[in-house]
Amino acid sequence: MIQLLFLVLFGEGVVAFLLLVKIGPLRELVMKFLEQIKIGKGPATLKTIACTMSVILLSSVTSIVKIQNKGAKLGTMSPMDQVLWRTHLLEASLMGFTLFLGFLIDRMHHYLQKLQTLRSSTGALKDEIRKLEQERTQHKAQEEKSSKQVKTLQEQISALTAKLKKLELESAEKDEKIETAEVHVASLQKQAADLLLEYDRLLEDNQHLQNQGYRG
Repeated sequence: MIQLLFLVLFGEGVVAFLLLVKIGPLRELVMKFLEQIKIGKGPATLKTIACTMSVILLSSVTSIVKIQNKGAKLGTMSPMDQVLWRTHLLEASLMGFTLFLGFLIDRMHHYLQKLQTLRSSTGALKDEIRKLEQERTQHKAQEEKSSKQVKTLQEQISALTAKLKKLELESAEKDEKIETAEVHVASLQKQAADLLLEYDRLLEDNQHLQNQGYRG
């Protein structure tokens, strides 16, 4: 029994050491081994073993107390009682350390799993943050490109507005010239009409004079 407890305690110590100190892939192998133990009927078996060891530990402690009480009543312990007392004390100590290391390994495995999950989440968050930063950079580049396009369009609009104003001024000047030309043409037409009337009058006067000359 004691040799088995020493063997179990040594195995637990090795497992605890490998969980504490990362040596190559050994920690991952131990983690996988513990995960396999906790699958299926493993937890129930471990609980049964722990309960059994607890009962044996309690029995050993009870035996130690009985032997001490017996020695206190007699004033001394017989060699057999001393051997039994030391044996029970050693067994109780080994089982206590075994249970403590088992609990410690279970907690270490639990927190290491949480740590791995947190690291995975952190890695995913870092990837997401990197992706968001890339998207932000792309959006910023697109905004700069859009602002340049807007500025170019505004310049084009300003140039077209200035050209339109120039064309409006030229059109107004042409309209004024056309109006002036129309007035001039109307004046010329009136002068031509007056000249035609004067010409007709002169023709009539000439004809009248010619008629008078024939009569004389």
